[in-house]
Amino acid sequence: MQIVFEPEHFRSAAYDGETRVGVAELEEAGGRWVITHTEVDPAYGGQGIARKLIEALIEAARRDGAKIVPVCSYAEKMMRGKEAYADVLAD
Repeated sequence: MQIVFEPEHFRSAAYDGETRVGVAELEEAGGRWVITHTEVDPAYGGQGIARKLIEALIEAARRDGAKIVPVCSYAEKMMRGKEAYADVLAD
């Protein structure tokens, strides 16, 4: 399983070989990264792929100095109220 940040497509994606099996999408708004959607093929469920997709976006945001607004319900549940992500959460 390979997790790749694809800024040209505004997403992180999970690949099993050549097949994309998961994606976390974002939009840029007012200098912030808004995570709008996270999805993993049900056949790959339970492997922590969604978390890895969000973590790839978080790492990229830290590198770029961007702040994140987690609109996607999964990203919001994962990030809100967690000290580990306070540095990248937008106010």
